[in-house]
Amino acid sequence: MSAEIIKTYKESHPNLRLIGKRYTNDDRNEFGMFSHKWGEHLSGDFFAKLKAHATPDPTNGGACIGMCGLKPNGDEGEFEYWIGMFFPEGTEPPEGFDYVDIPASEVGVCWVKGTEPDIYMQSAQCYQAIASEGMAAPQDMTEMGRWWEFERYSERFDAPDADGNVILDICVYLKA
Repeated sequence: MSAEIIKTYKESHPNLRLIGKRYTNDDRNEFGMFSHKWGEHLSGDFFAKLKAHATPDPTNGGACIGMCGLKPNGDEGEFEYWIGMFFPEGTEPPEGFDYVDIPASEVGVCWVKGTEPDIYMQSAQCYQAIASEGMAAPQDMTEMGRWWEFERYSERFDAPDADGNVILDICVYLKA
């Protein structure tokens, strides 16, 4: 099965703090992905340290987050990829972790069902699905200082069906 969007909806997020690790294009593997960084974090105590340090924000159910950002920087922009979790605003990060503050926002959510690696790199399809549901155009960089979208690895991702399909949430910040 290739990936398919099975649900699209809008949700509201309060002010949040993403705590985790920040990566750039220099940290990509030979396939252009960050899967090796996920492997490092999932095989160690990365997420256990975060959960032990503070209670994650309930808006995202304590899910692991992979967040893409693009900051204006000339014509190209500066890409960043975060692996971490959302916490209430103002939560101090544990030693060795970084953070970025995310203002309260509306988020378009797509549930992408399929197997790995097909479920990844589905942003363009999600933008189309979100627009077809009449949601506002994705937020541009001038409104939040950067463009953001994120992958939410919820309990739907952790529970494959009989065919090995999982559901990845791809979430896009919407125009205010």
